[in-house]
This record gives sequence, C-alpha cells and structure tokens, in this order.
Amino acid sequence: MMNIQENPYLLLTPGPLSTTKTVKVAMLRDWCTWDDDYNSLVQEIRTGLVQLAGVSQTEFTSVLMQGSGTFAVESVIGTALGETEKLLVLANGAYGLRIATIARYLKIDYLVYDVGELDIHDPDTIADILENDKTITHVAVVHCETTTGMLNQIEEIAEVVKKHNCIFIVDAMSSFGGIPIEMEKLGIGYLISSANKCIQGVPGFGFVIARKSLLEKCGGNARSLSLDLLDQWQTMEKGNGKWRFTSPTHVVRAFRQALKELNDEGGIEARFLRYSANQRTLVNGMRNLGFETLLPDELQSPIITTFISPESTEFDFLEFYNQLKNRGFVIYPGKVTDYQCFRIGNIGDVYPSDMELLLIAIKNSIYWE
Repeated sequence: MMNIQENPYLLLTPGPLSTTKTVKVAMLRDWCTWDDDYNSLVQEIRTGLVQLAGVSQTEFTSVLMQGSGTFAVESVIGTALGETEKLLVLANGAYGLRIATIARYLKIDYLVYDVGELDIHDPDTIADILENDKTITHVAVVHCETTTGMLNQIEEIAEVVKKHNCIFIVDAMSSFGGIPIEMEKLGIGYLISSANKCIQGVPGFGFVIARKSLLEKCGGNARSLSLDLLDQWQTMEKGNGKWRFTSPTHVVRAFRQALKELNDEGGIEARFLRYSANQRTLVNGMRNLGFETLLPDELQSPIITTFISPESTEFDFLEFYNQLKNRGFVIYPGKVTDYQCFRIGNIGDVYPSDMELLLIAIKNSIYWE
C-alpha cells in the first residue's frame, strides 16, 4: 500500500475539514457503481443515517445526492414544494439567503424573514407571519449559520411551525453529526447535511433525511432532472442502493468509514462534547490574546467562531493567514457584511490540544512578537 503522507497543515474550517488517516485510506480501493457489494454499502449508509437521526426506519428514509451541500438543499427546495405552495425562509446569514436565492431561481413562491447577521428570529414574529399569510406551506431555516457561527433556536421555531401545520425544512449542513437534533420531536420533515461536515467524511455528496409520507407526495414537483429528490429516492429503493447517475464511489466508501468512527467515538453526544471543548479552548485563549468574538456566547455554536479583526493598521488578514498556514494551521476569512473579521472552525479530526497549539502559533505570529 502506498504511503499516506501527513497533511502539511490542519484545516480549521467548517468543511472540508481535516479527516483521519483511516478515512483517507478507505478511498484507495476502486468500486463499480453496479456491483452489489457497493450498492449494499450505500444501503448500509442510508440505514445508518436514519439511525443516527434517532428516527424510525418505517417512517423516515435517507437519500444521497451527488454534489456539494447546496445541491442537496436545492434538491429539497425544488422537489418538496408544488406549484401552489409557498416557502418562508428564515435568514440571518449567507446560507439562509442562499435558500431564498434557490427559490427565486426555481420560480417558487417565497417570503424571507431576515433579521440580519447578528440576531436570531423571534418566534412571535414567525407566528404572526404564518397567521397573516395562509399560503405559506413550508418553513426553512439554517441550524448553524456558518456566516457567523450562529446556532439558530430550531426548538422554538419548530413549535410555531407545527402549530401552523407547515412542513419544516432544516439545513443542518454544519450541525448534523456534531450537535444533537431531536428530528421527530421537532417535527422536521426534511433535514439536510453533507458528507464533509460533522460526520468527518470528504466532499462529494450531500444527503437528506426525510419523512417518507412527505416524499411520496412530491410527484411532478421537481424542477431539475439531476436534483429530483423523489426520483433519486425511488431509484435507490428499487435498485437496492443504486444511484440514478454516476456516484462518487470513493467518497461514499470514506463516508462509511467516517460513520463507523463517529460511532466508535461515542456518537453525536460525544462529538458534540469534543467540539464544544475545542471551541471553549479557542475562545478563552483568543480572548486572553485580546481578540473579541463577533457573537455573544449564548448565540454561539461549537462549529465555527468568528473573531473581529484587530483595529491595528498593521493587521492584514492575508499575511496573518499565511503566517498561520506556515505554522501548520489554515483558517477562514470573514463572511460578515459590516465587520472586518475572520473565522476559525472547531470541527473535524481536531482536539483541544490542537487549539492550544494554534494559540501558540497566533501568539508567535508577527503581530504579537
């Protein structure tokens, strides 16, 4: 077997992220998309995702969709809503607004409740919107808005959505597998995530965990051949794991290994505790170095943290980035509209000890010599 070289740096990003060597090794074998061994592996993953969500195999299913996480989101928006249905998008960052953009491209009727990048949605306002517009049938929200690292309060939102008999769509791209989500209790109809986030696989496909009864009603809705979620599901069901079009075989195999490693770690709760410890170590250390977080602690997720850039005229993010990269760490630029900032991810094959080493690298960079 060829030697697997160590990564020259640790990815402290919200995905793609640093993976284990065993996940990478899993991609060294080639697979045939028509072979029963491979399709059985796909079925194992689909069953495992439903189990991971803690919901019934009888009432829920999972569908794998080629492409990035946005492809999976678009497959849901474009398939779940019929011509006479309307979507309420709860936005407080770029990824919530992206859902609205998808709806606009697909000519789906939609309304946006945008509270800006630093605030969360008021359940009473959501209730008023749904009370005053009875044409709204679906509500979509991003659980962890990685624009800032905001963790939206889907528990409070779910109560309002259920009361008004709407279908709840949760973009859990950066949270599923790393933050506990009670899918059935919250009445989530569609939960969307990606292979290269908290489950710690590599990029190549997204997935949807959906209530079967909702999917079964989506016939004729799809606005895209490639992103027809219903047809993808039906093909996987009839073909025992067969995808409609060429699947990312190596990525699928890596994902199966990543799922096993999540289970070996102790499941979602254990990973949540590790990510939370990473984030606490990072934030405490950064504050000791004089950095401020963009969000207050009560709104912060353990997934990614946004820090305000120093006001010093000597601070240049690209130079800072390169300094850290040379010391073995890759971070993310800011994505917030009104602040100069940068982001540091806390997920992946990363531990509090890595955060401590990062803090030393930051302290030793040219700005703090």
